[in-house]
Amino acid sequence: MNDKDGDDPTADFLAEVRPEETPWRTERPPGEEAPERAERPEKWGRAKSAGRAAAKAAPYVQAAALATWIVSGTLDSDSGDSGDSGDSGDSGDSGDSGFGDLGSGEA
Repeated sequence: MNDKDGDDPTADFLAEVRPEETPWRTERPPGEEAPERAERPEKWGRAKSAGRAAAKAAPYVQAAALATWIVSGTLDSDSGDSGDSGDSGDSGDSGDSGFGDLGSGEA
């Protein structure tokens, strides 16, 4: 890996491909004021404000969705327990399979 000539092929390659220094990236001399920013018309004002509002509301929307999901699950499990606890008070074999009147198979 040592070059006895002192030439570094990597440094030579990097020197060839390195771009020239651009004027907007050079350091300003001390005491010189920064140039004024160019005036840009605000094209996306409403869209940006709507995006900001949506971003601010996102946690609340997620919390509301989670709360709704939890409450709906609670209500669904409560409604399924009403009257169908498994012990209806009879001997157990009432002939009702729980599927309603799907047909007994008798013709």
